Amino acid sequence: MGRRRAPELYRAPFPLYALQVDPSTGLLIAAGGGGAAKTGIKNGVHFLQLERINGRLSASLLHSHDTETRATMNLALAGDILAAGQDAHCQLLRFQAHQQKGNKAEKAGSKEQGPRQRKGAAPAEKKCGAETQHEGLELRVENLQAVQTDFSSDPLQKVVCFNHDNTLLATGGTDGYVRVWKVPSLEKVLEFKAHEGEIEDLALGPDGKLVTVGRDLKASVWQKNQLVTQLQWQENGPTFSSTPYRYQACRFGQVPDQPAGLRLFTVQIPHKRLRQPPPCYLTAWDGSNFLPLRTKSCGHEVISCLNVSESGTFLGLGTVTGSVAIYIAFSLQGVFLCGSCSCCVSGLLL
Repeated sequence: MGRRRAPELYRAPFPLYALQVDPSTGLLIAAGGGGAAKTGIKNGVHFLQLERINGRLSASLLHSHDTETRATMNLALAGDILAAGQDAHCQLLRFQAHQQKGNKAEKAGSKEQGPRQRKGAAPAEKKCGAETQHEGLELRVENLQAVQTDFSSDPLQKVVCFNHDNTLLATGGTDGYVRVWKVPSLEKVLEFKAHEGEIEDLALGPDGKLVTVGRDLKASVWQKNQLVTQLQWQENGPTFSSTPYRYQACRFGQVPDQPAGLRLFTVQIPHKRLRQPPPCYLTAWDGSNFLPLRTKSCGHEVISCLNVSESGTFLGLGTVTGSVAIYIAFSLQGVFLCGSCSCCVSGLLL
């Protein structure tokens, strides 16, 4: 049986690198671009409205926010604030959506299926901070503070995330430093060297603990800038060959039906690409003592990203080849696989 191919919701005019879903408005937020190279490819953040038309899910472009010469490579969402990683900087954006009184819903095109753009939606070159109105919905996007978050010779912010109450955000990049910032002022409150080389991912737990994974093959647990422990996966995992593995992604997740329960999930991939690639692995850890609970192979395609549903029930994995898989968090049993784009698995509607 071949892979199940999901229907196309929307095709952006630029490469997509990041995706978020706003739970309060249901908006799908997609970002990316061609960067500073003069290739004619725009850079932007698109705000899409999801609708079900004739039984089929469709995404309509509601607003396009121009990011000029900066492609957005990673996103984090906290209420109405977006933290966007753009080259070596983190840019905060605030978006506000509310219904306009007296506007009538557009009737034309109500039976249209598939990807489409709303009449009157802002074009990609529309100025920053502009308002978009359509079908009674007004959306305004404005730039807030921006700050440089990476200082290597080839600087790049690779990951950003908010803490549990959205008062702080943490960033990591190619210089191996974790930096923590107040929101929305972006005043720096903490900085420390976490890894030798690039930070691949980081996750903030509700108890203030921070987990970082890097290209130095290490995964570390921190309390502020103090090392609590390092994850010992290969010492406790399956029997391996001489192939070294590294941690690619990490996420905290709730334990269903246990309000105080916490799990950490990590993905391990081969450190080097081989002609006959060994499998990648998905691991669940106890969120209090950080001991491994179970590990399972998740195929030979290299995993690029990981997400956990808000309830803690499902895990989403994306691969570098474009496939997406969903697993049950408790058992790590796979339940879904498709060949859709996986660069934005961070926005999966889990």
